[in-house]
Amino acid sequence: MSQYNLNTQHSERINLKNPIDFRSDTVTLPSKEMLQSIQDASLGDDVYNEDEAVNELQEYAAKLLDKEAALFFPSGTQSNLTAMLSHCQRGDEVLIGKSYHTNLYEARGVSVLGGVGICPIETSDSGSMNIEDMLKQIKDDDPHYAVTKLLCLENTSSGRVQPQSELDELANAAHSKNLKVHLDGARLFNAHIHSGLSMQQLTRCFDSVSICLSKGLGAPVGSLLVSDQDTIDKAHRLRKMLGGGMRQVGVIASCGMYALENNIQRLQEDHDNARLLAKGLSSIAELSVDFSESQTNMVFVDCPKNHRAPLEKFLFDKEIIVSNLDRGRLVCHLGIGEKDILFVIDAFKEYFKKPD
Repeated sequence: MSQYNLNTQHSERINLKNPIDFRSDTVTLPSKEMLQSIQDASLGDDVYNEDEAVNELQEYAAKLLDKEAALFFPSGTQSNLTAMLSHCQRGDEVLIGKSYHTNLYEARGVSVLGGVGICPIETSDSGSMNIEDMLKQIKDDDPHYAVTKLLCLENTSSGRVQPQSELDELANAAHSKNLKVHLDGARLFNAHIHSGLSMQQLTRCFDSVSICLSKGLGAPVGSLLVSDQDTIDKAHRLRKMLGGGMRQVGVIASCGMYALENNIQRLQEDHDNARLLAKGLSSIAELSVDFSESQTNMVFVDCPKNHRAPLEKFLFDKEIIVSNLDRGRLVCHLGIGEKDILFVIDAFKEYFKKPD
């Protein structure tokens, strides 16, 4: 790992006035108009289902995905966890792509807290899962084995839009074996913009879907679990058990509502900026850049190991923040404009023109 990493940057980063921050689209800040939506929100106690801003957001999201109901969560991790616990009992098993967020980056909460086993399935570099690989992991009805109950998929996966035909085939195959299917759709709106498919088309084959409001859409907090009414009723109880029952939560739900009404189409700007960034960095001989046709707002850069730490420091001194060049992920979002992208490309070029 690069020596000039997040820990090194942490104390210095808070002093930057206008950084160009590529670590993630989670670093976006709410606009003045979004913050104004808080002032205009009708609030109540959401544990009693009395917060009008939350109720409006949940109804809007359910309609957007053509599902029966939705439930607001403080995080996507809690939304995914609750979905898995809603579909599974202790001793059951969930099939998850080996590279997916629900397998790698959610602390195995479904196993730790719910007693549900995880069976990781190999995925391709683009995030796709082979149907036969999935089917052969569904366990026989035998007391020696866990009971396979759920398949978890992901779209987008590392910024790559998954072919809808493949997702539909996987979901249909799982359903034919009496499995439920959950989609981690944290960046599903990016897939919507890239593919031109409606949110209903992207989600019709799934029994539950988690969508995030605090990434590209720019809300400060929040995700939604969208499903049928029975699943949402189970999720409501589980959310309370997990500590996700909140009071006048409309102060953040109103930001989520603003995001859904105003910030979906502007995701195209992030995709365009990512393409511009990829094109510019591709002209640097020392770098290998990955930005395929299926990608949205993420650019992956393979930088020679001996350059990673000094390049990160060089960029940071110009108020350009990257998480680390070991992973090489640069994420475009509403806090980064075309002018910033051109500045960053020039900064990379300046570094590689420096004498050793």
